[in-house]
Amino acid sequence: MHYAELQRAREQLTGPGGDFEIVEAEILGNRIRTYKNAPPSVREFWLSTQQFAERPYLIYHDEVLTYAETHNRTNAVANWLFAQGVKPGDRVAISMRNYPEWMIIYWACCSVGITVVGMNAWWTAEEMAYALKDSEPKVLFLDVERLARVRERPEIAKGIKLVGVRLPEPAEGVTPWDDVIAAGGDLPDVTVDPDSDACIFYTSGTTGFPKGAQLTHRGCVANLMNMMYARASSALAVQWATGEAPPDPPPVPVTLITTPLFHVTANNCGAYAATAVGGAMVMMYKWEAGEALRLIEKHKVTGMSGVPVMARELINHPDFDRTDTSSLLVLGGGGAQVPPDLVQKIEDKVSTARPNTGYGMTETCGIITSVAADFYVDRPDSVGPAMPNFEAKCVGADEEDLPPGETGELWVRGSSVIKGYINRPEATAESITDGWLHTGDIAKIDEDGFIYIVDRKKDMVLRGGENIYCAEVESVLYRHPAIAECSVFGVPDERLGEEVAAAIVVKPGEALSEDTLREHCLSLMAKHKVPRHIWMLDQPLPRNASGKFLKRDLREKLQAELD
Repeated sequence: MHYAELQRAREQLTGPGGDFEIVEAEILGNRIRTYKNAPPSVREFWLSTQQFAERPYLIYHDEVLTYAETHNRTNAVANWLFAQGVKPGDRVAISMRNYPEWMIIYWACCSVGITVVGMNAWWTAEEMAYALKDSEPKVLFLDVERLARVRERPEIAKGIKLVGVRLPEPAEGVTPWDDVIAAGGDLPDVTVDPDSDACIFYTSGTTGFPKGAQLTHRGCVANLMNMMYARASSALAVQWATGEAPPDPPPVPVTLITTPLFHVTANNCGAYAATAVGGAMVMMYKWEAGEALRLIEKHKVTGMSGVPVMARELINHPDFDRTDTSSLLVLGGGGAQVPPDLVQKIEDKVSTARPNTGYGMTETCGIITSVAADFYVDRPDSVGPAMPNFEAKCVGADEEDLPPGETGELWVRGSSVIKGYINRPEATAESITDGWLHTGDIAKIDEDGFIYIVDRKKDMVLRGGENIYCAEVESVLYRHPAIAECSVFGVPDERLGEEVAAAIVVKPGEALSEDTLREHCLSLMAKHKVPRHIWMLDQPLPRNASGKFLKRDLREKLQAELD
């Protein structure tokens, strides 16, 4: 493979005068790598897309909004917010499905220095209550399903102005969306601090509560630069290695957005990448492989943004061979590692598309690594090299730096790393040391700089791209009065990668069924976190000498029974 050319491309593109020139800057008290030519903030990036005015941008069912129409509505939302007394530095929450309004509100807020709080649309009323109290938004934009959850507990939105999006009928105390976009006007003139919060995305917490990660403007635009660099460096390396002329410009991308916009996979990666080049975004109400195939054929989709299980379901769907997928150029996934067999299946099954993946986290505003095409097919078990704005290293048990090839926890430092977690200084200090983010992933780095994720240090289940922390699920289980002991862990699942499993010990004299326990969980947390596999044990859970549960031993024993 052309690894020498890939390194040469990196040096040319990121060196002095290169399109992706890397410099060091003082960022939040540390000397950090960053892109010299990156837009100062999300505002400048969004304004640059005015050049695509007449192009289609947001597509949902039969609705199509052009860039010009989206800019007009973005300006109107920003003006309406200012009229309500919301000012730069304040927060506005979005709680809804993937509607076009999600992106309109997001760009409006970011363009005037208002922080977006992306709320997980699967949350229960109790989970919504926690996030609203934690982030204290001035306005909450929500759809009919999320409004119903707020109505269950009206006190959770006390003092917050509610705006209804796509409500079937007017609701008392809720401002209609049409009133918001009627404001019109030009975008308010605001200077946005690059290191201010662009958005807050919640990631499940190891202590039972989600943590609000502070994604800065600098971090979000750096992630965009990383994605653009990944595409440019790979193409340049292959061109040099083959001696072929530069390829024709690719078609204007049409991206199928399949995962929730309250995650960096869809928002910071899928949406930003499509928007930067004037592409269109086709938004799905919910994932269904047959519907995805229909949309790919109808809209000539060139790339799909999703978790790996979606790519597998797409190519395995009975309608795949009967559907015109010839527009597809890229098919892969993020949010979870792509199994090596799927890399080759994509290469063999989709004649026009090449496999790709990116490894990243909410805490890095998106990708840390990226790999595609020939490089990915050659090393399907790797997630690729770190992007240029990152330093990456593996550290041992004593936090000593390890040499290439040795396995340890992956730490990264760069301009995409979050500022921290709101209201959680202890969690921030535990996760970030002198700018170095502790990823919680066990990895190794080879001589070419390619990173291989081996295991996870964190006690977490990665289900279909969703991070589910075992401690969070355990804390809900323990709220049932019949439970004496519980241990939550992940077990392999062919479709989703992992599923949530729980071992339960009931108190003497108590009776508890699996259905009753699941109903208890559903009342307190989102459905995807509820254990699919439950073992009711009649003996105490195994412990070590210090009294900690032997979770690995328990998982291996019970998983063998499941197999």
